[in-house]
Amino acid sequence: MTDQATAPENDLPGKPTSASRTTLSHIMTASDTNLLGTVHGGVIMKLVDDAAGAVAGRHSGGPAVTASMDEMAFLAPVRVGDLVHVKAQCNWTGRSSMEIGVRVLAERWNESAPATQVGSAYLVFAAVDADGKPRSVPPVIPETEQDRRRFQEAQIRRTHRLARRRAIMELREQRAADGISD
Repeated sequence: MTDQATAPENDLPGKPTSASRTTLSHIMTASDTNLLGTVHGGVIMKLVDDAAGAVAGRHSGGPAVTASMDEMAFLAPVRVGDLVHVKAQCNWTGRSSMEIGVRVLAERWNESAPATQVGSAYLVFAAVDADGKPRSVPPVIPETEQDRRRFQEAQIRRTHRLARRRAIMELREQRAADGISD
């Protein structure tokens, strides 16, 4: 999962952010509720993964699988009768991976008030071929200042994910070397 700038073997033409941006909308019903009577967080997470998966597939031009979900934040409860809009776009690409940013908005189905943001998440998808092996993805081309900011922030999140993974692996190796089994 290297940065596009350091992966010259990938000569796919880039795609602008807008090429794969998508919105998924869904009305929340009683079957979506948790024990508190609000919409279950898992229902929202599935919508987030669905929208992000559509963006990853569109951007990569084929199958893509969820590799990780970062920073799923629930900012406000969603209620039965809310019309939920899940907006997703490709923020960053590596050789075979993509970060998809998602915003979750909700509005009352029968009111004309503006939607409010109720959640956000970042997901990493890996493009795969028919055998489930990683395949190259086109570089994303940020189009606006907001897209460029999201691209830069995605690079920071990637650096932190990789550093965290390395630190955990080093700790596990050290524990194993010390004879400590988990």
